[in-house]
Amino acid sequence: MLIGTSYYSPATIKGVFILEKKDVNQYSPLTLAFLGDAVYEQLVRERLVLTANVPVGKLHKEAVLRVKAAYQSAAAGLIERMLAEDEAAVMKRGRNATGSTVPKKSNPIEYRHATSLETLFGYLYLLGNNKRIRELFDYIWDNTESE
Repeated sequence: MLIGTSYYSPATIKGVFILEKKDVNQYSPLTLAFLGDAVYEQLVRERLVLTANVPVGKLHKEAVLRVKAAYQSAAAGLIERMLAEDEAAVMKRGRNATGSTVPKKSNPIEYRHATSLETLFGYLYLLGNNKRIRELFDYIWDNTESE
C-alpha cells in the first residue's frame, strides 16, 4: 500500500532502486533523513559485526555511541570539506529542516547537524550512489572514535 499520492517510478540496477536527481530533490529533507538514518545505522551495525564477534549487548552499546546525535554531528563536520556542491546543498537543507523535535539527551545544534548527515545518506541512497555512501562512511569511521 502506498502512502500519499506521489510515486516515482525508479529504475533498478542489481535490485537497487535508483531515482533521478530531480525526483530525489522532491523529497523533504526530513523524509530523506528518515531513510538516511536507517542507511547509516545499518552501515554502523555491519561494520561492528565485521570488526568483532562479541556479545550483542556490547555491539548495541557501541552502535548507540556511533548513531547518537553528538557523534553524527561531529561526522557531518568532518566530511563537509569533501562534499560536492549538490551534496553540500542537501546537507544544508537537512540542517535547516524544521518540524523535528529534539531528544532530551541532544542539544538542538548537534541534532540539526546529525539530521543533515542523515539527509545526505538518504539522498545518496535514493540516487543509488552506494560507492559514495561507503566512501563517506569509511572516512567517518576511520577518522572518529566512539566515546
